[in-house]
Amino acid sequence: MNFDELFGHLGQHTVDGLAKGAIYALVALGYTLVYGVLKLINFAHSEVFMVGTFAVLGTWTALGATNNPGIGMMLVFLVVGLVAGALASGATAVAVERIAYKRLREMNAPPLIFLITAIGLSLVLSEAFGLWQGRLVVGMPTIVPQKVVLTIGNTGITNTQLLTLVAAIVMMVCLDLFINRTRYGRGVRAVAQNPDTAALMGVNKDRVIMLIFLLGGLLAGAAALLYAVRYGNTRFNVGFLLGLKAFTAAVLGGIGNLRGALLGGLLLGVVEVYAATLTTSNWEDVAAFVVLVVVLLFRPTGLLGESLGRARA
Repeated sequence: MNFDELFGHLGQHTVDGLAKGAIYALVALGYTLVYGVLKLINFAHSEVFMVGTFAVLGTWTALGATNNPGIGMMLVFLVVGLVAGALASGATAVAVERIAYKRLREMNAPPLIFLITAIGLSLVLSEAFGLWQGRLVVGMPTIVPQKVVLTIGNTGITNTQLLTLVAAIVMMVCLDLFINRTRYGRGVRAVAQNPDTAALMGVNKDRVIMLIFLLGGLLAGAAALLYAVRYGNTRFNVGFLLGLKAFTAAVLGGIGNLRGALLGGLLLGVVEVYAATLTTSNWEDVAAFVVLVVVLLFRPTGLLGESLGRARA
């Protein structure tokens, strides 16, 4: 147990963990939106994220992106990559809902059928991209060269870490305001709280469900861009482990709670980095799920434990 390394560079490890957890948080928001309204664990959401990474890669390849572009081209690649990733992931999420889940809802299928379908869709999307793009890790150009832009004490914060944290927090705040302050957001909360009563009050449940899948997909696409910037690679099954950790983050914070997803993601990222520092990187995945088990033993509803239907600004 390397306590000297952990406490000697605690600030640096914390920043690393927060930047890592910010990506988990953005993907976790998709899980918590769908569960908050439908009480459905959409395990295909991890592949929605994966599609976004390949959309970013394809866009950068089509634009002829190279390592270390100038500031102007860097901004162009980031904006276009964000749009491409968000649109691809958003469209995939909506397609999954329209093709599979909508039909099951119309048939009043039991929850277990939804769960099996979600796992099946996850495997289908993953293996389809494995056949199309190959099964090896695919590298991406370094659009944002990593460098320290802010130093606090002996803690250096890089531009990619700052970008990831700021972008995740801004998108989380925007989503929270949308859900709590807009007419469409009230519809989402109404369906989450009582779908039958919401329908009697004129809320179109079908549109609300399509909206939450779209929102979750857009956020997963944004997470795909941040992942591409930080890690610079993707793979046909890149969403599998990350999706499990994002789901863990959603449960940890309180699944169905938007702010809980952010808290859970950030906390999970920090725990992983701390565990890897204390031991080896092989233990970070174990630590993440151990934390989940411990939290659920003592607080099954998660850290915040508030349902989407009762969320308030």
